[in-house]
Amino acid sequence: MPRQDNFPVAGPIFGEPVFNESGNPTPDPGAFSTPHPSDTQIYNQIQDLLTKDVVAFPQMQGQPGDLYSLATAYGPSGAQTVQTIQAQGQILFHVAGDSGASSSRKYADEISVADALSNDIHSLDPSTRHAFLFHVGDLVYDFCETQYWYDQFYDPFRNYPAPIFAIPGNHDSFVVPNTPAGQEPLTTFISNFCASQPVVTQEAGSLHRTAMTQPGVYFALDAPFVRIIGLFSNALEDPGVISSENGKWAGVPDFQLAFLTAQLQRVVSENYTGALIIAMHHPPFSYSPPPNGSGGGGVHGGSQAMLAQIDTICAAQNVYPHAILSGHAHNYQRYTRSITFNGSQIQVPFIIIGNSGHNVNPLTSARAGSPASEPNFGDDVSYLDANPVVQSTGLKIVEFDDANYGYLSAIATPTRLTITYNQAGGSGAGPGFTPVTVNLQSHTIS
Repeated sequence: MPRQDNFPVAGPIFGEPVFNESGNPTPDPGAFSTPHPSDTQIYNQIQDLLTKDVVAFPQMQGQPGDLYSLATAYGPSGAQTVQTIQAQGQILFHVAGDSGASSSRKYADEISVADALSNDIHSLDPSTRHAFLFHVGDLVYDFCETQYWYDQFYDPFRNYPAPIFAIPGNHDSFVVPNTPAGQEPLTTFISNFCASQPVVTQEAGSLHRTAMTQPGVYFALDAPFVRIIGLFSNALEDPGVISSENGKWAGVPDFQLAFLTAQLQRVVSENYTGALIIAMHHPPFSYSPPPNGSGGGGVHGGSQAMLAQIDTICAAQNVYPHAILSGHAHNYQRYTRSITFNGSQIQVPFIIIGNSGHNVNPLTSARAGSPASEPNFGDDVSYLDANPVVQSTGLKIVEFDDANYGYLSAIATPTRLTITYNQAGGSGAGPGFTPVTVNLQSHTIS
């Protein structure tokens, strides 16, 4: 895809990437530097468009089967960084989603998550700390306007001393009518995440974090012990869309179908044995009560058609990921999906991490005089897995948090993938949370 080379820059082009401000962590900002007006009027005007307007996007640079390595992201120090991780026999990394604070009253919540992520790294020895953050979208609200990037992305993460990879969310891609040419949200996203070289963009202001050099808005990150296939699920409020769906969404190119196919073919041809993750913004599953239950679901539902396309490609290539990660619903939800795949019984965690700073929404809502009714940890919710392409043998909601902000911390080794949910701020109410560990060989959860 074409890279963004002609930046209005606030600083020099660096010979190597810069991830945080030098020296000790700097104090938290107390307020937005650029006031963020209420977008209520805009939302009222575009509600209908949010359900039908999709966006086109450029093809990733290179070939569909290409990988973008963690070593490349680290620049000249990349080879040594990867060698150190391999010597440790494991890699740590973070996952967050929906972090952008769209108003000053939400800013402290975003800062609390960003600080927790940064503190995780600064509290560990450099040889064993988290190697990167993978963001599953909605970095800048409300519609990725360039003037809000400093407050909502660069300043909160100014102390995070590692690469931050990202796939766009719907708020990073939806085009508000009358947006000037060249100021479309994906244009700004690409400038800051898909640059051709380390450069300080105008969005970074006076800070020094350089733009990332991902090959596109969808890409495959290859790191020691883990490979993350990031898909762009487009600009609709709901559902997630990764292709035209046979012409239903005419504005969406089908690039990602060939991309996912090529990536899974590479897994087979290389006999890749590490942890394999698929990540997107919109969740395949998001809780709503059973048809005869009380109340209704939360703000965002699951994307069954998108999951069906992913499952179809996985089945064709005889490869299924060890975990599927998403955001969009502004809470934390963890499911275990049991399926019969390629003659084996496997278990896959589906995890939503959409409460990393923007908002926290309840899992359920009252509807038509019927009160909201939340599930219990461990409830069977197989009714959410309607008409599966693969042979589904059960779906359980293992745990959730719809009262606090948080993020994920993950560890991949040659034999297992462990993902832990961490609260950051909030009330701390509710039951405790447990890590999920996937055995990479048996593809089962312990």
